Amino acid sequence: MSQCLVAGGFAGMAVDTALYPLDTIKTRLQARAGFMASGGFRGIYSGLSSAIIGSAPGAAMFFLTYEQIKAAFPTRPDSQPLMHMFAASAGEVAACLVRVPTEVVKQRLQAGHHSSLAAVLRQTHSAEGLLGFYRGYLTQVVREIPFTCIQFPIYEYLKLCYARRQRRSILSWEAAVCGSIAGGIAAALTTPLDVVKTRVMLSTKQKGPHQGLEYSGVISTLSRIAREEGPRALFSGVVPRTVWISIGGFVFLGSYEKMKAVLLDAGLFASA
Repeated sequence: MSQCLVAGGFAGMAVDTALYPLDTIKTRLQARAGFMASGGFRGIYSGLSSAIIGSAPGAAMFFLTYEQIKAAFPTRPDSQPLMHMFAASAGEVAACLVRVPTEVVKQRLQAGHHSSLAAVLRQTHSAEGLLGFYRGYLTQVVREIPFTCIQFPIYEYLKLCYARRQRRSILSWEAAVCGSIAGGIAAALTTPLDVVKTRVMLSTKQKGPHQGLEYSGVISTLSRIAREEGPRALFSGVVPRTVWISIGGFVFLGSYEKMKAVLLDAGLFASA
């Protein structure tokens, strides 16, 4: 458990800090206002503090849940992909409890809705209460589950195939390459759900005769974007998202595997 927390937390912070500008560009491309109106290339580190606060505990929560479920339910080789899907999905549901509040704050700063961390915290709480920080929780879970169901079975399969071919345990940098390939594929395929998540999280309550949220619900947001902006809009930001997560998969999973190896070699923790 401690090994998963330390390794997962280290991996999450490494990725979120190193690749933050790509995440900002992706968010601004997906925003309803458009890239330039949301800030363009200005202030591409807006909201970084929120990302850093949530990255380590969110990543640690994911890997803690993921590894514990894999260890608790050993399976036959032919059913391992299903177990990896289930374990990864459970990990994302748990991690989103930590990630969503920081993601809401981060994306509203990235899109230029607020000028400072204190302002977004104060105005979000004033307008929507504590639940405002969980705006888009279900949408994020709906995005993350398909993503992990694609990424982690591919990741585990590539590691297994490469280890069998080399007839040895896979090294951390080799696991990182597997993570990069798996992450890029999953990122591209789930971009429409990421666009929906961004629109919902950036939505605020409207005043006047049309009170309510600008966007709410996965299906209604998907259909509205396709109807008003065309199907192509559902893939807004697909290039920076794919590049970001491909590099992120390399750093994230490579760092995770490396930290596990270091901790085990040091004798600090027992192998599962």
